[in-house]
Amino acid sequence: YPLALFYRHYLFYKDSYLIHLFHAFTGLSIAYFNFGPQFYHSLLCVALQFLILRLMGRTVTAVSTTFCFQMAYLLAGYYYTATGDYDIKWTMPHCVLTLKLIGLAVDYYDGGKDQNSLSSEQQRYAIRGVPSLLEVAGFSYFYGAFLVGPQFSMNHYMKLVQGQLTDTPGKMPNSTIPALKRLSLGLVYLVGYTLLSPHITEDYLLTEDYDSRPFWFRCMYMLVWGKFVLYKYVTCWLVTEGVCILSGLGFNGFEENGKAKWDACANMKVWLFETNPRFNGTIASFNINTNAWVARYVFKRLKFLGNKELSQGLSLLFLALWHGLHSGYLVCFQMEFLIVVVEKQAVNLIQESPTLSGLASITVLQPFYYLVQQTIHWLFMGYSMTAFCLFTWDKWLKVYQSIYFLGHVFFLILLFTLPYVHKAMVPRKEKLKKKE
Repeated sequence: YPLALFYRHYLFYKDSYLIHLFHAFTGLSIAYFNFGPQFYHSLLCVALQFLILRLMGRTVTAVSTTFCFQMAYLLAGYYYTATGDYDIKWTMPHCVLTLKLIGLAVDYYDGGKDQNSLSSEQQRYAIRGVPSLLEVAGFSYFYGAFLVGPQFSMNHYMKLVQGQLTDTPGKMPNSTIPALKRLSLGLVYLVGYTLLSPHITEDYLLTEDYDSRPFWFRCMYMLVWGKFVLYKYVTCWLVTEGVCILSGLGFNGFEENGKAKWDACANMKVWLFETNPRFNGTIASFNINTNAWVARYVFKRLKFLGNKELSQGLSLLFLALWHGLHSGYLVCFQMEFLIVVVEKQAVNLIQESPTLSGLASITVLQPFYYLVQQTIHWLFMGYSMTAFCLFTWDKWLKVYQSIYFLGHVFFLILLFTLPYVHKAMVPRKEKLKKKE
């Protein structure tokens, strides 16, 4: 926040090279302060990425080289620094940097294509000019997003440098209050997490006391823990979003009523996250910019496969590997894929079945439905997060055995039975109408 204030008051409309230098120097300082001489990992990858862009140009070779090198470097870092516990080390900001640099290469490649051959989204992100080393460094080390994100494009960063990200052209952005709101909300989550974290831990899932508890208690503890464990991520993203807003990077144009929007760097939709009872609601409200990055640079680029589910599965596999080499990440994202597929089947069944849609529309039963949905939602979010947070197969397998692999059993049964239920409960005319 002090860096964002300094930037606002002394650099907002200054020469571009000064702004790039400021961002590069402050980001490198943060890296050195946190990780000591290991900051060279990021410096090396940024320098080599610049050389790839300059020497290989706007080619498929440059994109594939970037993807292979940056991902290989990250995975090698995971391999050589891995332990069985959650560690904060140089690989944490490096995974954020990896996505930035891959996105930079793809956008640079798109910038050399005929504009008419690009989608409207690709046109918005395509880089037409040739980034200098200073620009790449400033983009990579921007202090508000270096450690934990969010993701943003080079074009958006350059708009900040050029003084375009303000609601009052020619003046500093009126972003102090919006920034303080996100900071305050982040601090609320921080206080809550700090007070409760000693009492709700994943370590308890591995204890004999947990095993000896009744089945319902084990499930309820997993439900509460699964909701609570995400708050540390919510805290980080809200606090860093405030920094981005304060600097101006969070500016996202205006609403129809003329009110400025400051959600360009939002990684959380807090109200949706807390209230939506669907798994897709959590996906849409949690780690938003990373999910958008994967959709833009992985999922949509796999369109040539001609199979949406396959593209989605490969995108989640990429996300799992990006998080790390532990088996728990693969299990977590495998569960996400399974849950999303089943949830889509269930929603279609309820919407297309006259009987079920009639039951779902009964007003007096809405609170009951909501409670059941939220219970299922957060129980199996906790189930998925168990593997994510316990990392190694011996730990998450022990916990899954203690609740009889409830998540896998529940969703696999639904996966294979819902199509038959759909066939039995949806009239033929409804199916024909859907096809039309």
